[in-house]
Amino acid sequence: MNAILQVRDLQRHFPIRGAFNRQLGWIRALDGVSFDLIQGEILGLVGESGCGKSTLGKTIMGIHRPDAGAIHFEGINIAGLEPRAHRSVRRHLQYAYQDPGASLDPRWKIGRSLHEPLIIHTNLSTAEREVRVREILRAVGLPEGHLDLYPHEISGGQQRRVGLARILTLQPRVVILDEPTSGLDVSVQATVLTLFRELRAAFNLTYMLISHDLAVVRMMCQRVAVMYLGKIVEIGPTADIFERPRHPYTQSLLAAIPQIGGKRITRDFWLKGEPPDPGKLPSGCRFRTRCPRAEALCAETEPELRLIGAQHAACHFAELDSLRSA
Repeated sequence: MNAILQVRDLQRHFPIRGAFNRQLGWIRALDGVSFDLIQGEILGLVGESGCGKSTLGKTIMGIHRPDAGAIHFEGINIAGLEPRAHRSVRRHLQYAYQDPGASLDPRWKIGRSLHEPLIIHTNLSTAEREVRVREILRAVGLPEGHLDLYPHEISGGQQRRVGLARILTLQPRVVILDEPTSGLDVSVQATVLTLFRELRAAFNLTYMLISHDLAVVRMMCQRVAVMYLGKIVEIGPTADIFERPRHPYTQSLLAAIPQIGGKRITRDFWLKGEPPDPGKLPSGCRFRTRCPRAEALCAETEPELRLIGAQHAACHFAELDSLRSA
């Protein structure tokens, strides 16, 4: 399989500051993240708030500069590129923000907002830009009359479509979708998700989908990566992750999904307490303070991602559990 994006040991740390701007420590928002994004796939990224999902997307985009590691996009290491050098890459690697309305200038009509990225990143003439903008607007299902409207004059679902149109004008190859259905009615969510699939097929796109909604991830994604406190603790095919989760944290996330009838995969698993202070991570496995399976080994050694069945999981006892269930 051809990987369009390869992330290796990516790190991004933020300083913790106290009185008089004195540095007290570091928050390791990304602490050695590695994965491949396969061309044409939809990779889901899930985990609790604060686990590093959005930081990962923004670091890949260059919004945050990585402290260490490599990001290979189509064979080129883009980690830490200077803004001028990164600009030529960013047109093919785009980020769809959680709140599309915030990324649209309220003083500009929709038409001007759609022209702006083409003015910055291309040498198209005004007439050529106009043709592309109108083609893309039709592709996302909006009438051309919206070009003369302001962002506050359209609905949240329509703002999502405008945000996508703004991205697609640059003909990207990878799009990072950050909580693309948050704040939308269920019926609007279904329409937006259908649109994502249609655009993926029409424009040969590859998606990385960041979401809290596990139902959306299960429906949309071919593979899922589970993050906890700056690390990927499990990654694999969606069906295997949902049917046979290997890591205790993944099991706890799936156990929290509301069920109407039927039975849960892990009925008796309870996630204890809150995540530890990200500035004072526990030794060894960072999930051990909330895991009922934790033993002395978990405090001594941090587990690495290992292939177990069809997925990779970072747990000392996941392989043993796999053998027991076989």
